[in-house]
Amino acid sequence: MPGEFDKRPHTRPTFTDQEALDFHSRGKPGKLEVVPTKPMATQRDLSLAYSPGVAVPVKAIAADPATAYDYTARGNMVAVISNGTAILGLGNLGALASKPVMEGKSVLFKRFADIDSIDLEVDTEDADAFINAVRYLGPSFGGINLEDIKAPECFIIEQRLKELMDIPVFHDDQHGTAIIAAAGLLNALEITGRDIHSTRLVVNGAGAAGIACVELLKAMGFKPENVMLCDTKGVIYQGRTEGMNQWKSAHAVPTTSRSLADAMKGADAFFGLSQKGALTNEMVASMADNPIIFAMANPDPEILPEEVAAIRNDAIMATGRSDYPNQVNNVLGFPYLFRGALDVQASAINMEMKIAAAEALAQLAREDVPDEVAAAYAGSRPRFGRDYIIPVPFDPRLMARISSAVAVAAMETGVARKPLKSRQDYERALSARRDPVAGVLARVFEQVRRRPKRVVFAEGEEEAVMRAAVSFVTQDLGTAILVGREDRIQQTAAQNGIDLKGGIEIINARISTRNAAYTQFLYEKLQRNGYLQRDCQRLINNDRNTFAASMVTLGDADAMVTGVTRNYSAALSEIRRVIADKPGHRAIGVSLVLARGRTVMVADTAIHEMPTAEELADIAVEAAGAARRLGYTPRVALLAFSTFGNPESERSERVREAVEILDRRRVDFEYDGEMGADVALNPEIMAAYPFCRLSGPANVLVMPAFHSAAIATKMLQELGGSTVIGPLIIGLDRAVQIAPINVRDSDLVNMATLAAFGIGG
Repeated sequence: MPGEFDKRPHTRPTFTDQEALDFHSRGKPGKLEVVPTKPMATQRDLSLAYSPGVAVPVKAIAADPATAYDYTARGNMVAVISNGTAILGLGNLGALASKPVMEGKSVLFKRFADIDSIDLEVDTEDADAFINAVRYLGPSFGGINLEDIKAPECFIIEQRLKELMDIPVFHDDQHGTAIIAAAGLLNALEITGRDIHSTRLVVNGAGAAGIACVELLKAMGFKPENVMLCDTKGVIYQGRTEGMNQWKSAHAVPTTSRSLADAMKGADAFFGLSQKGALTNEMVASMADNPIIFAMANPDPEILPEEVAAIRNDAIMATGRSDYPNQVNNVLGFPYLFRGALDVQASAINMEMKIAAAEALAQLAREDVPDEVAAAYAGSRPRFGRDYIIPVPFDPRLMARISSAVAVAAMETGVARKPLKSRQDYERALSARRDPVAGVLARVFEQVRRRPKRVVFAEGEEEAVMRAAVSFVTQDLGTAILVGREDRIQQTAAQNGIDLKGGIEIINARISTRNAAYTQFLYEKLQRNGYLQRDCQRLINNDRNTFAASMVTLGDADAMVTGVTRNYSAALSEIRRVIADKPGHRAIGVSLVLARGRTVMVADTAIHEMPTAEELADIAVEAAGAARRLGYTPRVALLAFSTFGNPESERSERVREAVEILDRRRVDFEYDGEMGADVALNPEIMAAYPFCRLSGPANVLVMPAFHSAAIATKMLQELGGSTVIGPLIIGLDRAVQIAPINVRDSDLVNMATLAAFGIGG
């Protein structure tokens, strides 16, 4: 209905210019680094990696060039190349200025499809010089991704490089947008009951993306006479001479329409790849019933969804923005397109492969979504329809579906040099390759945005805490409550340029109107533990963790986060003085370890110093539940330094007893132990124990003691190559998280959001 979009939460992330600069400069400048994939620890390692060992693969490749895919990284390496003549929506700012964008594109390749990538900025605007610089790079890479090159040079460059090189060359600004938009359009046609052969489409914007959309849609079945292309001078019609080139002329149609307004009369669908405001209310009103409007200009679309909804209630809308349904996002395409092309060693990315990607993407949106996607919609499982015609970027099925469709199309059209043996096996391998953690965090953030919460930041006078609170509110995650003295908070904020905007509350514990209620509650809880009422009053007045925990317990806030100014165990002790374990549960600490594309949950990393067998069983149950909450299917390994009785040890008896306890409880998740970490994580070593109950490598590790868990996770974090999130508290009766001391503000936001999500209570 008109105006319904007014009720939708707008979740577009915002940040200051300084925050963006800090993000790119913090630690190692930029967003990329090179990490070796082979050990370099001994002289023998070095001899194998370089001279003299490296001579052996050199000779093998010289004898058979195809073996370069076996002995080097070429088969999983893409070059992201630009000359900076069309950077995002910023225009021609030069090759060097494009480097942050190209690094970012390389990061997306790695994040979404596990493709290694190097960015190359070519400092020339001359198309021939650019071509000559790139054409000789073929031996280094398995594919070339062109980016941010202005039209019409981008057409010339891509076509010529395709002719000169025997690896895929793909200009994402053209074809990436076309693939995602085509997928959405296929589904919009299905919903509105239209036939692709009779649908009339208007495309506004005759640059790289606009022309690529037209070419792809015609290849998929749109009749040329039903597609009208427009630019700033109006309709591209047969006989027009002003502002024309060979690429526009190829799509000129015989028509009396001269303006965009003329073209829009009675049109079934509109693709906007132009600029803000290009589509007017009158044009929308003049379209056919159930119009399809893809306003894809970024950052501001040709027309906003709420503006369309105010005019008519029968339109299907898509934009390039993340704060509206149906986002046309290139990250849904290029990583998976290259993944499929690389895995069959394709010599090109052809039209059939692009069509296969679009059709696979469209089909995926029509299927029931998994729990991981449903979690992002706050429990309301999205279904194929007007507000869900394009899958979301964190759908875990994207790589397996799209990449396999692309690979099969490459095989069927004869450009695959290494055909798949089994599509089913390939899809399974892709699913195992996917790293879900970033997606899990994205889902957590999205769900909290849909149900914003009141989160108490207990140490409100700290600069990092204030910055985290501002970021929490700015990201539309909810209300942030800073506990502290208002004059001190305002003074610190002013000194550090922190804008404590709306959505942030400041509460001084000593003068709070709820002070007496919290004191009475705490006294009733602690009076038989040696506390007098004046002791409880002093705690409420002076201890901010006690005050914040009381707020959460009595329902004045949904969650709390602390830990910046005091060590973990001290903060935990103060919180547990107020908040008990959830009935029927045991409070434990778990840490998420992200390492080389896999995620493992480690427990207990915070509370039980030397757990008994019964406690180990409880820890396994709690950790498995937390894994499910975050979207994983738990496979729990109870670790010890011995494996299934070898060597014999009294210390391992507790672990064996814990397994027996879980047997008696008949829990509903995979588990086994006692076993070493190598057995739990390495499928080849696990295979030596065919009786092991785990169906694959463990993703939940129950450590035999707190000290081993803490040492292992901290060591992994400090050695590099791993990211550790946590310890996260689970099993308390209220949602609380404790951040590591001196944590960065961005990490504190993550902890606050996890608490708001319900992890911890």
